Amino acid sequence: MKIARDGLPTIGALVFMCAGGYLISPWITAALACPLALSLWFYRDPERAPGDVPPDAWLSPADGRVVEVGEASDPYAGDVIKIGIFMNGFDVHVNRFPFEGDIEEIVYVPGRKWFAIAPKASEINERLYVRAATPHGRTTLVQIAGIMARRIKCYAKRSSRLARGERYGIIKLGSKVDVFLPPSISPAVKVGDRVRAGETAIGVFKGR
Repeated sequence: MKIARDGLPTIGALVFMCAGGYLISPWITAALACPLALSLWFYRDPERAPGDVPPDAWLSPADGRVVEVGEASDPYAGDVIKIGIFMNGFDVHVNRFPFEGDIEEIVYVPGRKWFAIAPKASEINERLYVRAATPHGRTTLVQIAGIMARRIKCYAKRSSRLARGERYGIIKLGSKVDVFLPPSISPAVKVGDRVRAGETAIGVFKGR
């Protein structure tokens, strides 16, 4: 299983402590084995492929459960369909880009650490906006910190181009990702659905 690069310092430190603790007492190693196993599980980064999903379909940017699907307005993307995906502590937390596009703007907004599953978290929590132009229109992705999330990391750079399903960031612990579908894309999921980043189609092109 591949490990997300952001988890390597934590995992490396735990491995070092386990090895050093064994020289003192095997019980120390046993006690540290649990947080090491949890860190390995949390930072897992499995390879993903969309399989038989149509090439013009939009993929989920996150693993988790769909908690919002509805109309919204975004200053960059305009009138859109917003899909909110909540990630609990056991989901893969690596985020993937839903469709190929050129990154035009990245904006970090400090905020609170409210429960990410709540709709108001999209407006008051710490969050990071990634705005991009795609062949289907403009889109915005929002990485939102939750009550236990302590770091939002975005790998994408302004003026770069990302492929559909490419890794673009990670959020540590329970959190949420919002994706704004352009008007040319119809949602393909509903509230309560489970989705997987880089595999599940969350939107389909209306021109099909």
